[in-house]
Amino acid sequence: MRENMPMTLLTRRGLATGLAACAVLPSPALAQGGGAGVDNLRRTARSLKQLHAILVQRGDGLLLAEAPRGPGLDRAANIKSCSKSIVALLLGTAIARKEIASVTARLRDVAPRLVPPDATPGAGDITLEDLVTLRAGLESTSGANYGSWVQSSNWVAYALRRPMWDRPGGRMIYSTGSTHVLGAALAAATGKSLLALARERLGTPLGITVPEWRRDPQGFYFGGNEMALTPRALLRIALLVRDRGRYAGAQVIPESWIAASVTPRTHSPFSGLAYGYGWFLSDSGWVIARGYGGQIIAAHPAKRLALAITSDPAQPARSEGYFGDLMGLLDGPVLALA
Repeated sequence: MRENMPMTLLTRRGLATGLAACAVLPSPALAQGGGAGVDNLRRTARSLKQLHAILVQRGDGLLLAEAPRGPGLDRAANIKSCSKSIVALLLGTAIARKEIASVTARLRDVAPRLVPPDATPGAGDITLEDLVTLRAGLESTSGANYGSWVQSSNWVAYALRRPMWDRPGGRMIYSTGSTHVLGAALAAATGKSLLALARERLGTPLGITVPEWRRDPQGFYFGGNEMALTPRALLRIALLVRDRGRYAGAQVIPESWIAASVTPRTHSPFSGLAYGYGWFLSDSGWVIARGYGGQIIAAHPAKRLALAITSDPAQPARSEGYFGDLMGLLDGPVLALA
């Protein structure tokens, strides 16, 4: 899932300030909430040298809020491909408001102007469900193709001109271009930018700040990468998913959309994890947004757990490496707190 993109200014500043950042120690109330289990989690988390910040909540109680390195808990971090999961939530709001007929609506019906005349045959018939599940069928714009894609003059058109590697709705082909096309379709259907949608439909109800992030040459905000949020904001999104779309007593995302999102639709060829509408799903019950470098938003509804992790965005986090360590953290010390 490596995105071969230069670090943003925000990321460079975060890395620079991270050298001087010290641990944010939990309050006595936090420490008392889990005892030896929290101590074990803290030790394990601190041993992961790429980890910048971690927050864990059980029920209504915050068990751990710590930033052993990096820019801290209250400064925005590049969440990389966790952005895909945010776009998926916004899709649910657009369908609920009838700005989009359904998740099975075709791209050429939702946003016909996005489909270039020389698009790959069948690209216009790709559904929003195909895009949000990364099953568009088109050749990936991630990995080795990422650089040429983001250097192109039209990111949406470039993605829709890729050859078909599989039929739409077939196997998962991890491609940031698919989510970017989805984000552009959302903007076209709603008449609002992805930034405006994120601020209105997540930022305001969750009480979090959503800064501007990178846009493509046509002005569409990046639909699958480069969003920046604080670790505390990420925890609120985890709580939103854990609590079936509710936050602070309000239904922010339709419960039916959350249920559909955590229903397995395909499987990652990299990690083997199941994948729903923009969220990875583990056999142990975790619902996970995953970003390059080890950015994590995770919820375990059955155990009433919510978690946010930010990590060094310049280092890889492969399934057999650091991301595997993070899954061990979730399935081990974190689940032990339930």
